[in-house]
Amino acid sequence: MRSLALIVGAAGQLGSAMAEGLSRRHEVVAMTRHDLDIADAVAARDLVSSVCPDLIVNCAAYNQVDAAEQDALSALSANAWGVRTLAGVATEIGATLVHFSTDFVFDGTTNRPYVEEDTPNPRSTYACSKLLGEWLAQDTPQHYVLRVESLFGGPQVRSSVDRMLASIRAGEEVRAFVDRTVSPSYVPDVVAATAAIVERGSPYGLYHCVNTGWTNWAALARELAGLAGRPDAAIHEIRMADAALAANRPQFAALSNEKLAREGVVMPAWQDALKRYLETA
Repeated sequence: MRSLALIVGAAGQLGSAMAEGLSRRHEVVAMTRHDLDIADAVAARDLVSSVCPDLIVNCAAYNQVDAAEQDALSALSANAWGVRTLAGVATEIGATLVHFSTDFVFDGTTNRPYVEEDTPNPRSTYACSKLLGEWLAQDTPQHYVLRVESLFGGPQVRSSVDRMLASIRAGEEVRAFVDRTVSPSYVPDVVAATAAIVERGSPYGLYHCVNTGWTNWAALARELAGLAGRPDAAIHEIRMADAALAANRPQFAALSNEKLAREGVVMPAWQDALKRYLETA
């Protein structure tokens, strides 16, 4: 008998891909914010309890990094208090909770990839709300907290990489940070890794679920342009200090996925992921 998986936030970039990917091995109930608003604690608890899933995959999030500086309540409602509700009901019904977090929980002042044991130091309202969500997700015994970053690909065309590719193909200039280093996360690889962790029964806890390696955004844009057959694309390097961003971003935010690899879930290199992305974009 296949287990029942509830996908929360199923209209988003990751949620829509998760619903499709997990349906191959699980019975899936996919709910958008219209169906299930985790910020409404009483209604959310009642609805999740009525579905009574074996697995709750929380892809709902408030991701407006700069807007959160003026709208902390919305960020906390979705990224923290809503997670508390899901963790509570997961405990009540004996479900496993999968929750996604972000590289933004770190301050970005290191010079080597962060590991799960590194101490977070969030520097923005959004980042603080995501770290609170991590802690609250861990209140339920059966939990996986998966940090992802710089998501791209999947059925929803919403990411920075998607916008870069559209500009490259249109012959427009691409402005890209040369001083923000990330480990990009290809949505189909994140979905596959999530399924593998759950189905293998990996130890509960915190994992970095990103593609292997790291790069800055300008280098990624040049790689993307080459793969798209536009090696002469205009890539304009900029620095974060020149962008007048409302919220602080971690500069060196690469994440190590070695813990995930030790569990037998090996993530492909980001260059390989980008190549596969181009084959479908």
